[in-house]
Amino acid sequence: MLSDIPKEKMIGIFKDVLFFVAGSLIYAVSVNVFTAPNRIAPGGITGVSTMINYLSHWPIGMTSLLLNIPIFIWAIMEIGYKLVGKTIVATVFVSISIDLVGKILPTYTGEKMLAALFGGLIEGFGLSLVFMRGGTTGGTDLVARLLGRRLRHLSMGKLMLGVDLTVVLSSVFVYHSIESALYAVITIFVSTRLIDAILYGTDTGTGKLLFIMSVKNDEIAQDILTDMDRGVTVLKSRGAYSGREGEVLLCAVRRYEVVKVKDIVRSHDHDAFMIIGDAGEISGEGFRQVKVEDKTLKELIAHANAKKK
Repeated sequence: MLSDIPKEKMIGIFKDVLFFVAGSLIYAVSVNVFTAPNRIAPGGITGVSTMINYLSHWPIGMTSLLLNIPIFIWAIMEIGYKLVGKTIVATVFVSISIDLVGKILPTYTGEKMLAALFGGLIEGFGLSLVFMRGGTTGGTDLVARLLGRRLRHLSMGKLMLGVDLTVVLSSVFVYHSIESALYAVITIFVSTRLIDAILYGTDTGTGKLLFIMSVKNDEIAQDILTDMDRGVTVLKSRGAYSGREGEVLLCAVRRYEVVKVKDIVRSHDHDAFMIIGDAGEISGEGFRQVKVEDKTLKELIAHANAKKK
């Protein structure tokens, strides 16, 4: 069976497991050593599990896994099992790691500000390893993604913030302390900032969008195509003031490739006009691939019924 799997796919699976295990263990250190012992619930399902552990002493990892099960079922029904597969695997690793690490490592109950800062740093590093391989730990981001399919007028960022804020505010009543919520906000901020820093350019689904206007458009486009292996689209344009017809180059690149594009443009035309903006999601060749074969649970059931008929 294993011999039938292509070598590249086997290497990919090995990397997934390696990063998930390493990221899960590091994340577990943050929860068990810094946040949970200091009554800090930094959002997400883990934050809810931390509060439940405080009230009932249920294991945080097991509670987190149980709370994620209905979210996984919801996600499979809405967006398909293939897109949720890595998230389920990563969540299982994280849940097991939290409960295992909790039995081994000592806790830090000193200065809460240090606990919040180091908890955020370690959490951000651990989650980054999971995110690098296309997984998540369920919870906030998955709930936000699912809610986004219903509340299309709200961005993913706002939805994630809303979910995390609900958990953080709940911690005020559970711990009877406003300080716990404030420290949780610090942990979330530090964690997300570190994740952004580590994943800068590694997420193949996001990047930068460039609009380039130059008298040397042909030369610039050719260099981007050959030197960077990136596609370029030529858009027809007309100046509103001058009325002159022209062309605008449109190019989507990963974040770390922006500098190289700018160097190419400046090498041909120092007076070129460029607009560089964020692209929240890019799908297609060279970026995140859209897999049309993935089916939701509803589609699988319908397909099975159609076969019976």
